[in-house]
Amino acid sequence: MQRERRSLRPAVSALLISLAALAAMLLLFGVPDQHPVLFLAAQGAIALTLACLLRLAWWWRGMLLLFPLGVYTVQQLGLPPAFYLVLFLLFLTLYWSTYRTQVPFYPSRLPVWRQVTQLLPAEGEVHMIDIGSGLGDLAMHVAAQRPCARVTGIEIAPLPWLLSWLRARWRRSAAAFTRGDYQALDFARYDLVFAYLSPAVMPALWQKASREMRAGSQLVSYEFDIPGAPAPSCAVRPLPDKPALYIWRF
Repeated sequence: MQRERRSLRPAVSALLISLAALAAMLLLFGVPDQHPVLFLAAQGAIALTLACLLRLAWWWRGMLLLFPLGVYTVQQLGLPPAFYLVLFLLFLTLYWSTYRTQVPFYPSRLPVWRQVTQLLPAEGEVHMIDIGSGLGDLAMHVAAQRPCARVTGIEIAPLPWLLSWLRARWRRSAAAFTRGDYQALDFARYDLVFAYLSPAVMPALWQKASREMRAGSQLVSYEFDIPGAPAPSCAVRPLPDKPALYIWRF
Protein backbone atom coordinates (compact mmCIF):
# COMPACT_ATOMS: atom_id res chain seq x y z
CA MET A 1 0.00 0.00 0.00
CA GLN A 2 2.84 2.35 0.84
CA ARG A 3 4.52 1.68 -2.52
CA GLU A 4 1.33 2.61 -4.40
CA ARG A 5 1.00 5.86 -2.49
CA ARG A 6 4.53 6.92 -3.30
CA SER A 7 4.06 6.10 -6.97
CA LEU A 8 1.28 8.68 -7.35
CA ARG A 9 2.34 12.08 -8.61
CA PRO A 10 1.56 14.93 -6.18
CA ALA A 11 -1.00 16.43 -8.58
CA VAL A 12 -2.90 13.13 -8.70
CA SER A 13 -2.72 12.80 -4.92
CA ALA A 14 -4.03 16.36 -4.54
CA LEU A 15 -6.95 15.66 -6.88
CA LEU A 16 -7.88 12.47 -5.01
CA ILE A 17 -7.61 14.26 -1.67
CA SER A 18 -9.88 17.07 -2.85
CA LEU A 19 -12.47 14.60 -4.12
CA ALA A 20 -12.27 12.57 -0.92
CA ALA A 21 -12.79 15.68 1.22
CA LEU A 22 -15.81 16.72 -0.86
CA ALA A 23 -17.28 13.21 -0.70
CA ALA A 24 -16.83 13.11 3.08
CA MET A 25 -18.65 16.42 3.53
CA LEU A 26 -21.51 15.38 1.24
CA LEU A 27 -21.93 12.07 3.07
CA LEU A 28 -21.94 13.78 6.45
CA PHE A 29 -24.03 16.86 5.70
CA GLY A 30 -25.46 16.56 2.19
CA VAL A 31 -25.61 19.50 -0.20
CA PRO A 32 -25.51 22.68 1.92
CA ASP A 33 -28.61 24.85 1.67
CA GLN A 34 -27.21 27.33 4.17
CA HIS A 35 -23.75 28.47 5.22
CA PRO A 36 -21.83 27.28 2.14
CA VAL A 37 -18.73 29.09 3.34
CA LEU A 38 -18.58 26.96 6.50
CA PHE A 39 -19.13 23.82 4.42
CA LEU A 40 -16.30 24.70 2.05
CA ALA A 41 -13.99 25.76 4.87
CA ALA A 42 -14.54 22.39 6.53
CA GLN A 43 -13.89 20.65 3.21
CA GLY A 44 -10.61 22.52 2.91
CA ALA A 45 -9.65 21.60 6.47
CA ILE A 46 -10.26 17.90 5.75
CA ALA A 47 -8.18 18.15 2.58
CA LEU A 48 -5.38 19.87 4.49
CA THR A 49 -5.39 17.11 7.11
CA LEU A 50 -5.16 14.40 4.46
CA ALA A 51 -2.37 16.28 2.67
CA CYS A 52 -0.40 16.50 5.91
CA LEU A 53 -0.88 12.78 6.54
CA LEU A 54 0.39 12.01 3.03
CA ARG A 55 3.25 14.49 3.46
CA LEU A 56 2.53 16.55 0.40
CA ALA A 57 4.64 19.67 -0.07
CA TRP A 58 3.55 22.84 1.73
CA TRP A 59 2.25 24.51 -1.43
CA TRP A 60 -0.07 21.58 -2.12
CA ARG A 61 -1.37 21.82 1.44
CA GLY A 62 -2.11 25.51 1.03
CA MET A 63 -3.83 24.98 -2.32
CA LEU A 64 -6.01 22.17 -0.96
CA LEU A 65 -7.02 24.27 2.03
CA LEU A 66 -7.99 27.33 0.00
CA PHE A 67 -9.23 25.78 -3.25
CA PRO A 68 -12.92 25.20 -2.26
CA LEU A 69 -13.35 28.72 -0.92
CA GLY A 70 -11.45 30.13 -3.89
CA VAL A 71 -13.78 28.47 -6.39
CA TYR A 72 -16.84 29.70 -4.48
CA THR A 73 -15.49 33.26 -4.29
CA VAL A 74 -14.75 33.40 -8.02
CA GLN A 75 -18.23 32.07 -8.82
CA GLN A 76 -19.79 34.90 -6.82
CA LEU A 77 -18.02 37.46 -9.00
CA GLY A 78 -20.09 36.50 -12.04
CA LEU A 79 -17.17 36.74 -14.45
CA PRO A 80 -17.70 35.86 -18.14
CA PRO A 81 -16.65 32.37 -19.33
CA ALA A 82 -13.89 33.86 -21.49
CA PHE A 83 -12.13 35.03 -18.34
CA TYR A 84 -11.73 31.45 -17.13
CA LEU A 85 -10.37 30.37 -20.50
CA VAL A 86 -7.78 33.15 -20.48
CA LEU A 87 -6.83 32.34 -16.90
CA PHE A 88 -6.48 28.65 -17.73
CA LEU A 89 -4.25 29.39 -20.73
CA LEU A 90 -2.12 31.76 -18.64
CA PHE A 91 -1.51 29.17 -15.95
CA LEU A 92 -0.93 26.49 -18.58
CA THR A 93 1.87 28.48 -20.22
CA LEU A 94 3.32 29.49 -16.85
CA TYR A 95 3.35 26.12 -15.11
CA TRP A 96 3.17 23.86 -18.20
CA SER A 97 4.69 20.56 -17.00
CA THR A 98 4.68 21.10 -13.24
CA TYR A 99 2.50 17.98 -13.09
CA ARG A 100 5.43 15.95 -14.46
CA THR A 101 8.46 17.86 -13.18
CA GLN A 102 7.01 18.67 -9.72
CA VAL A 103 8.88 21.99 -9.89
CA PRO A 104 6.71 25.09 -9.32
CA PHE A 105 7.66 28.52 -10.65
CA TYR A 106 9.47 30.36 -7.88
CA PRO A 107 12.23 32.88 -8.73
CA SER A 108 15.44 33.52 -6.80
CA ARG A 109 16.51 36.99 -5.66
CA LEU A 110 19.43 39.40 -6.04
CA PRO A 111 21.51 38.16 -3.06
CA VAL A 112 21.44 34.67 -4.59
CA TRP A 113 22.51 36.00 -8.00
CA ARG A 114 25.45 37.82 -6.43
CA GLN A 115 26.57 34.75 -4.52
CA VAL A 116 26.40 32.56 -7.61
CA THR A 117 28.39 35.15 -9.57
CA GLN A 118 31.18 34.92 -7.00
CA LEU A 119 31.51 31.20 -7.69
CA LEU A 120 32.72 31.98 -11.23
CA PRO A 121 36.19 33.37 -12.00
CA ALA A 122 36.35 37.03 -12.95
CA GLU A 123 38.34 36.15 -16.07
CA GLY A 124 38.55 33.17 -18.35
CA GLU A 125 35.88 31.40 -20.36
CA VAL A 126 33.54 29.20 -18.35
CA HIS A 127 30.09 27.87 -19.17
CA MET A 128 27.27 28.11 -16.64
CA ILE A 129 23.68 26.96 -16.98
CA ASP A 130 20.61 27.75 -14.88
CA ILE A 131 18.27 24.76 -15.11
CA GLY A 132 14.73 26.02 -14.66
CA SER A 133 15.74 29.61 -15.43
CA GLY A 134 12.27 31.16 -15.07
CA LEU A 135 12.27 34.80 -16.17
CA GLY A 136 16.05 34.77 -16.64
CA ASP A 137 17.11 37.29 -14.00
CA LEU A 138 19.91 35.18 -12.51
CA ALA A 139 21.40 34.30 -15.90
CA MET A 140 21.28 37.91 -17.10
CA HIS A 141 22.86 39.17 -13.87
CA VAL A 142 25.71 36.67 -14.07
CA ALA A 143 26.25 37.42 -17.77
CA ALA A 144 26.53 41.14 -16.99
CA GLN A 145 28.99 40.60 -14.13
CA ARG A 146 31.09 37.94 -15.90
CA PRO A 147 31.43 39.07 -19.54
CA CYS A 148 33.90 36.27 -20.32
CA ALA A 149 31.48 33.56 -19.18
CA ARG A 150 28.96 31.79 -21.39
CA VAL A 151 25.68 31.86 -19.47
CA THR A 152 22.68 29.81 -20.53
CA GLY A 153 19.22 29.33 -19.07
CA ILE A 154 16.89 26.47 -19.89
CA GLU A 155 13.18 26.59 -19.05
CA ILE A 156 10.47 24.08 -19.90
CA ALA A 157 7.43 26.35 -19.37
CA PRO A 158 6.61 28.39 -22.51
CA LEU A 159 5.65 31.73 -20.93
CA PRO A 160 8.67 32.21 -18.62
CA TRP A 161 10.98 31.09 -21.42
CA LEU A 162 9.43 33.55 -23.91
CA LEU A 163 9.62 36.42 -21.42
CA SER A 164 13.26 35.65 -20.59
CA TRP A 165 14.14 35.46 -24.30
CA LEU A 166 12.46 38.81 -25.00
CA ARG A 167 13.97 40.48 -21.92
CA ALA A 168 17.46 39.33 -22.87
CA ARG A 169 17.11 40.93 -26.29
CA TRP A 170 15.60 44.10 -24.89
CA ARG A 171 18.51 44.42 -22.44
CA ARG A 172 21.05 43.23 -25.00
CA SER A 173 22.17 40.61 -22.52
CA ALA A 174 24.77 38.03 -23.49
CA ALA A 175 22.75 35.36 -21.67
CA ALA A 176 21.14 32.78 -23.96
CA PHE A 177 17.81 31.12 -23.24
CA THR A 178 16.41 27.91 -24.62
CA ARG A 179 13.14 26.08 -24.03
CA GLY A 180 13.49 22.47 -23.08
CA ASP A 181 14.01 19.88 -20.36
CA TYR A 182 17.35 19.93 -18.57
CA GLN A 183 17.20 16.14 -18.36
CA ALA A 184 18.06 16.07 -22.07
CA LEU A 185 21.28 18.06 -21.53
CA ASP A 186 24.78 16.71 -21.09
CA PHE A 187 26.06 18.28 -17.86
CA ALA A 188 29.64 17.54 -18.96
CA ARG A 189 29.41 20.70 -21.10
CA TYR A 190 29.14 23.01 -18.10
CA ASP A 191 31.50 24.34 -15.45
CA LEU A 192 28.64 25.31 -13.14
CA VAL A 193 25.09 24.00 -13.01
CA PHE A 194 22.67 26.08 -10.90
CA ALA A 195 19.36 24.62 -9.73
CA TYR A 196 16.47 26.12 -7.79
CA LEU A 197 13.96 23.33 -8.22
CA SER A 198 12.09 21.34 -5.55
CA PRO A 199 12.90 18.56 -3.07
CA ALA A 200 11.00 16.06 -5.23
CA VAL A 201 13.54 16.13 -8.07
CA MET A 202 16.80 16.50 -6.16
CA PRO A 203 17.71 12.77 -5.98
CA ALA A 204 17.30 12.41 -9.76
CA LEU A 205 19.30 15.60 -10.30
CA TRP A 206 22.14 14.19 -8.22
CA GLN A 207 22.16 10.94 -10.18
CA LYS A 208 22.47 12.89 -13.43
CA ALA A 209 25.10 15.28 -12.09
CA SER A 210 27.28 12.58 -10.53
CA ARG A 211 27.14 10.60 -13.76
CA GLU A 212 27.88 13.46 -16.18
CA MET A 213 29.68 16.37 -14.51
CA ARG A 214 33.43 16.49 -14.99
CA ALA A 215 36.26 17.15 -12.56
CA GLY A 216 36.48 20.78 -11.47
CA SER A 217 32.82 21.59 -12.18
CA GLN A 218 30.25 22.71 -9.60
CA LEU A 219 26.64 21.80 -8.89
CA VAL A 220 24.86 24.55 -6.97
CA SER A 221 21.42 24.09 -5.42
CA TYR A 222 19.60 26.95 -3.76
CA GLU A 223 17.57 26.05 -0.67
CA PHE A 224 17.42 22.29 -1.21
CA ASP A 225 20.05 19.81 -0.03
CA ILE A 226 20.13 16.42 -1.74
CA PRO A 227 19.17 13.46 0.45
CA GLY A 228 21.42 10.47 -0.07
CA ALA A 229 24.15 12.50 -1.78
CA PRO A 230 27.58 13.15 -0.26
CA ALA A 231 27.74 16.18 1.98
CA PRO A 232 28.10 19.44 0.03
CA SER A 233 31.62 20.79 -0.39
CA CYS A 234 30.31 23.93 1.29
CA ALA A 235 27.09 25.78 2.03
CA VAL A 236 26.74 29.56 2.08
CA ARG A 237 23.84 31.79 2.97
CA PRO A 238 23.26 34.80 0.69
CA LEU A 239 21.42 36.43 3.61
CA PRO A 240 21.44 35.58 7.32
CA ASP A 241 18.54 33.36 8.42
CA LYS A 242 17.65 32.66 4.77
CA PRO A 243 18.04 29.43 2.75
CA ALA A 244 21.54 28.33 1.83
CA LEU A 245 23.31 27.65 -1.42
CA TYR A 246 24.57 24.06 -1.37
CA ILE A 247 27.68 23.56 -3.49
CA TRP A 248 29.15 20.27 -4.68
CA ARG A 249 32.57 20.40 -6.35
CA PHE A 250 33.49 17.44 -8.51
